[in-house]
Amino acid sequence: MNANYFQRVSATTPTTLWINNVTREEAQLAIESGAIGCTQNPSFPWKMLCDPVDGPYAKQLLDDILLKEEDDDRALAQLQCELVKNICQYFLPMFVSSGGKQGWVSIQGDPFKEDVASILEFARYHRQAAPNVIAKIPVTKDGLEAMRILVREHVPVLATEVMAVDQALDVCDLYSEETARMENPPAMYLAHIAGIFDEHLQITVEKEAIEVSRDALWQAGIAAAKKIYELMLYKRSDVKFLSGGARGLQHFTEMVGANSSVTINWKNTADKLIETDPPVVQRFLTHTPYNVIDELLAKVEDFRKAYIPKSLKQEDYEHFGPVVLFRNAFESAWINCKNYIEKRRKEL
Repeated sequence: MNANYFQRVSATTPTTLWINNVTREEAQLAIESGAIGCTQNPSFPWKMLCDPVDGPYAKQLLDDILLKEEDDDRALAQLQCELVKNICQYFLPMFVSSGGKQGWVSIQGDPFKEDVASILEFARYHRQAAPNVIAKIPVTKDGLEAMRILVREHVPVLATEVMAVDQALDVCDLYSEETARMENPPAMYLAHIAGIFDEHLQITVEKEAIEVSRDALWQAGIAAAKKIYELMLYKRSDVKFLSGGARGLQHFTEMVGANSSVTINWKNTADKLIETDPPVVQRFLTHTPYNVIDELLAKVEDFRKAYIPKSLKQEDYEHFGPVVLFRNAFESAWINCKNYIEKRRKEL
């Protein structure tokens, strides 16, 4: 049997596939195609409730929860955790066989409750779901404080919503400081969200009528990823690099060659790459042309803030444009779930 695109990528390069927000069928297909990890985010419960195949299963699970839980917020948190717990079982065998190097499944809490105390509560609760659950936490000021505490507790962490160099460097410094004298430190991943970053810049350029080369703008997210990757290598960080938030096939293909995993959706991304079966070409370690970087720095302020160290303070992270765009999508899906729960409770 011929190897598919992702199997060839992992066989010939250090780049591997993680799959994002999968249904049960997608989880199985992704694993068969070479996925070694999974990211689930706060929009996952809504996706499952709306899915034509998994929808009835998710709705029955919710009905069972509502019969026992009177608080809608807690009911939604339980639904999310139970849905992800089920996905964890698909990845658990590889987690066990790899000694915890593969098979992680991330889960991120209520996007409206991202203070330190709430982040800690969700992370500790989620960790009880399965041994291969990794707590997914946004890199904001409160998120960083919560991460520091969780690392001390040996909780594995996936730092997410990373759009800027400053965010990545703070995560690396935090992990280095907390694990310097620690035996068997917990796993720590960092997810740079290249696709959402590109989407935000495209929206900004159109809204503000900024004249910038389409070719340069197309490279912005990957250029930022390369900068973060290089700085992490320079610091000899033990934090593992991920790329995510894909909005086009290039957000995987342009990452090939990086010693990292890339998280993408199954539908219309992973399945398309398997279908089109492009050649495996290692592009990531090729430097972005200086003229591209210069144009982006000169014309697109948020690229400059993301690319140049010490452009953002920790207090700025949660208000940074691409972070807001990403979080808004989570909040919208979370609200849809809460509205459905309120309606469904009245029907029961």
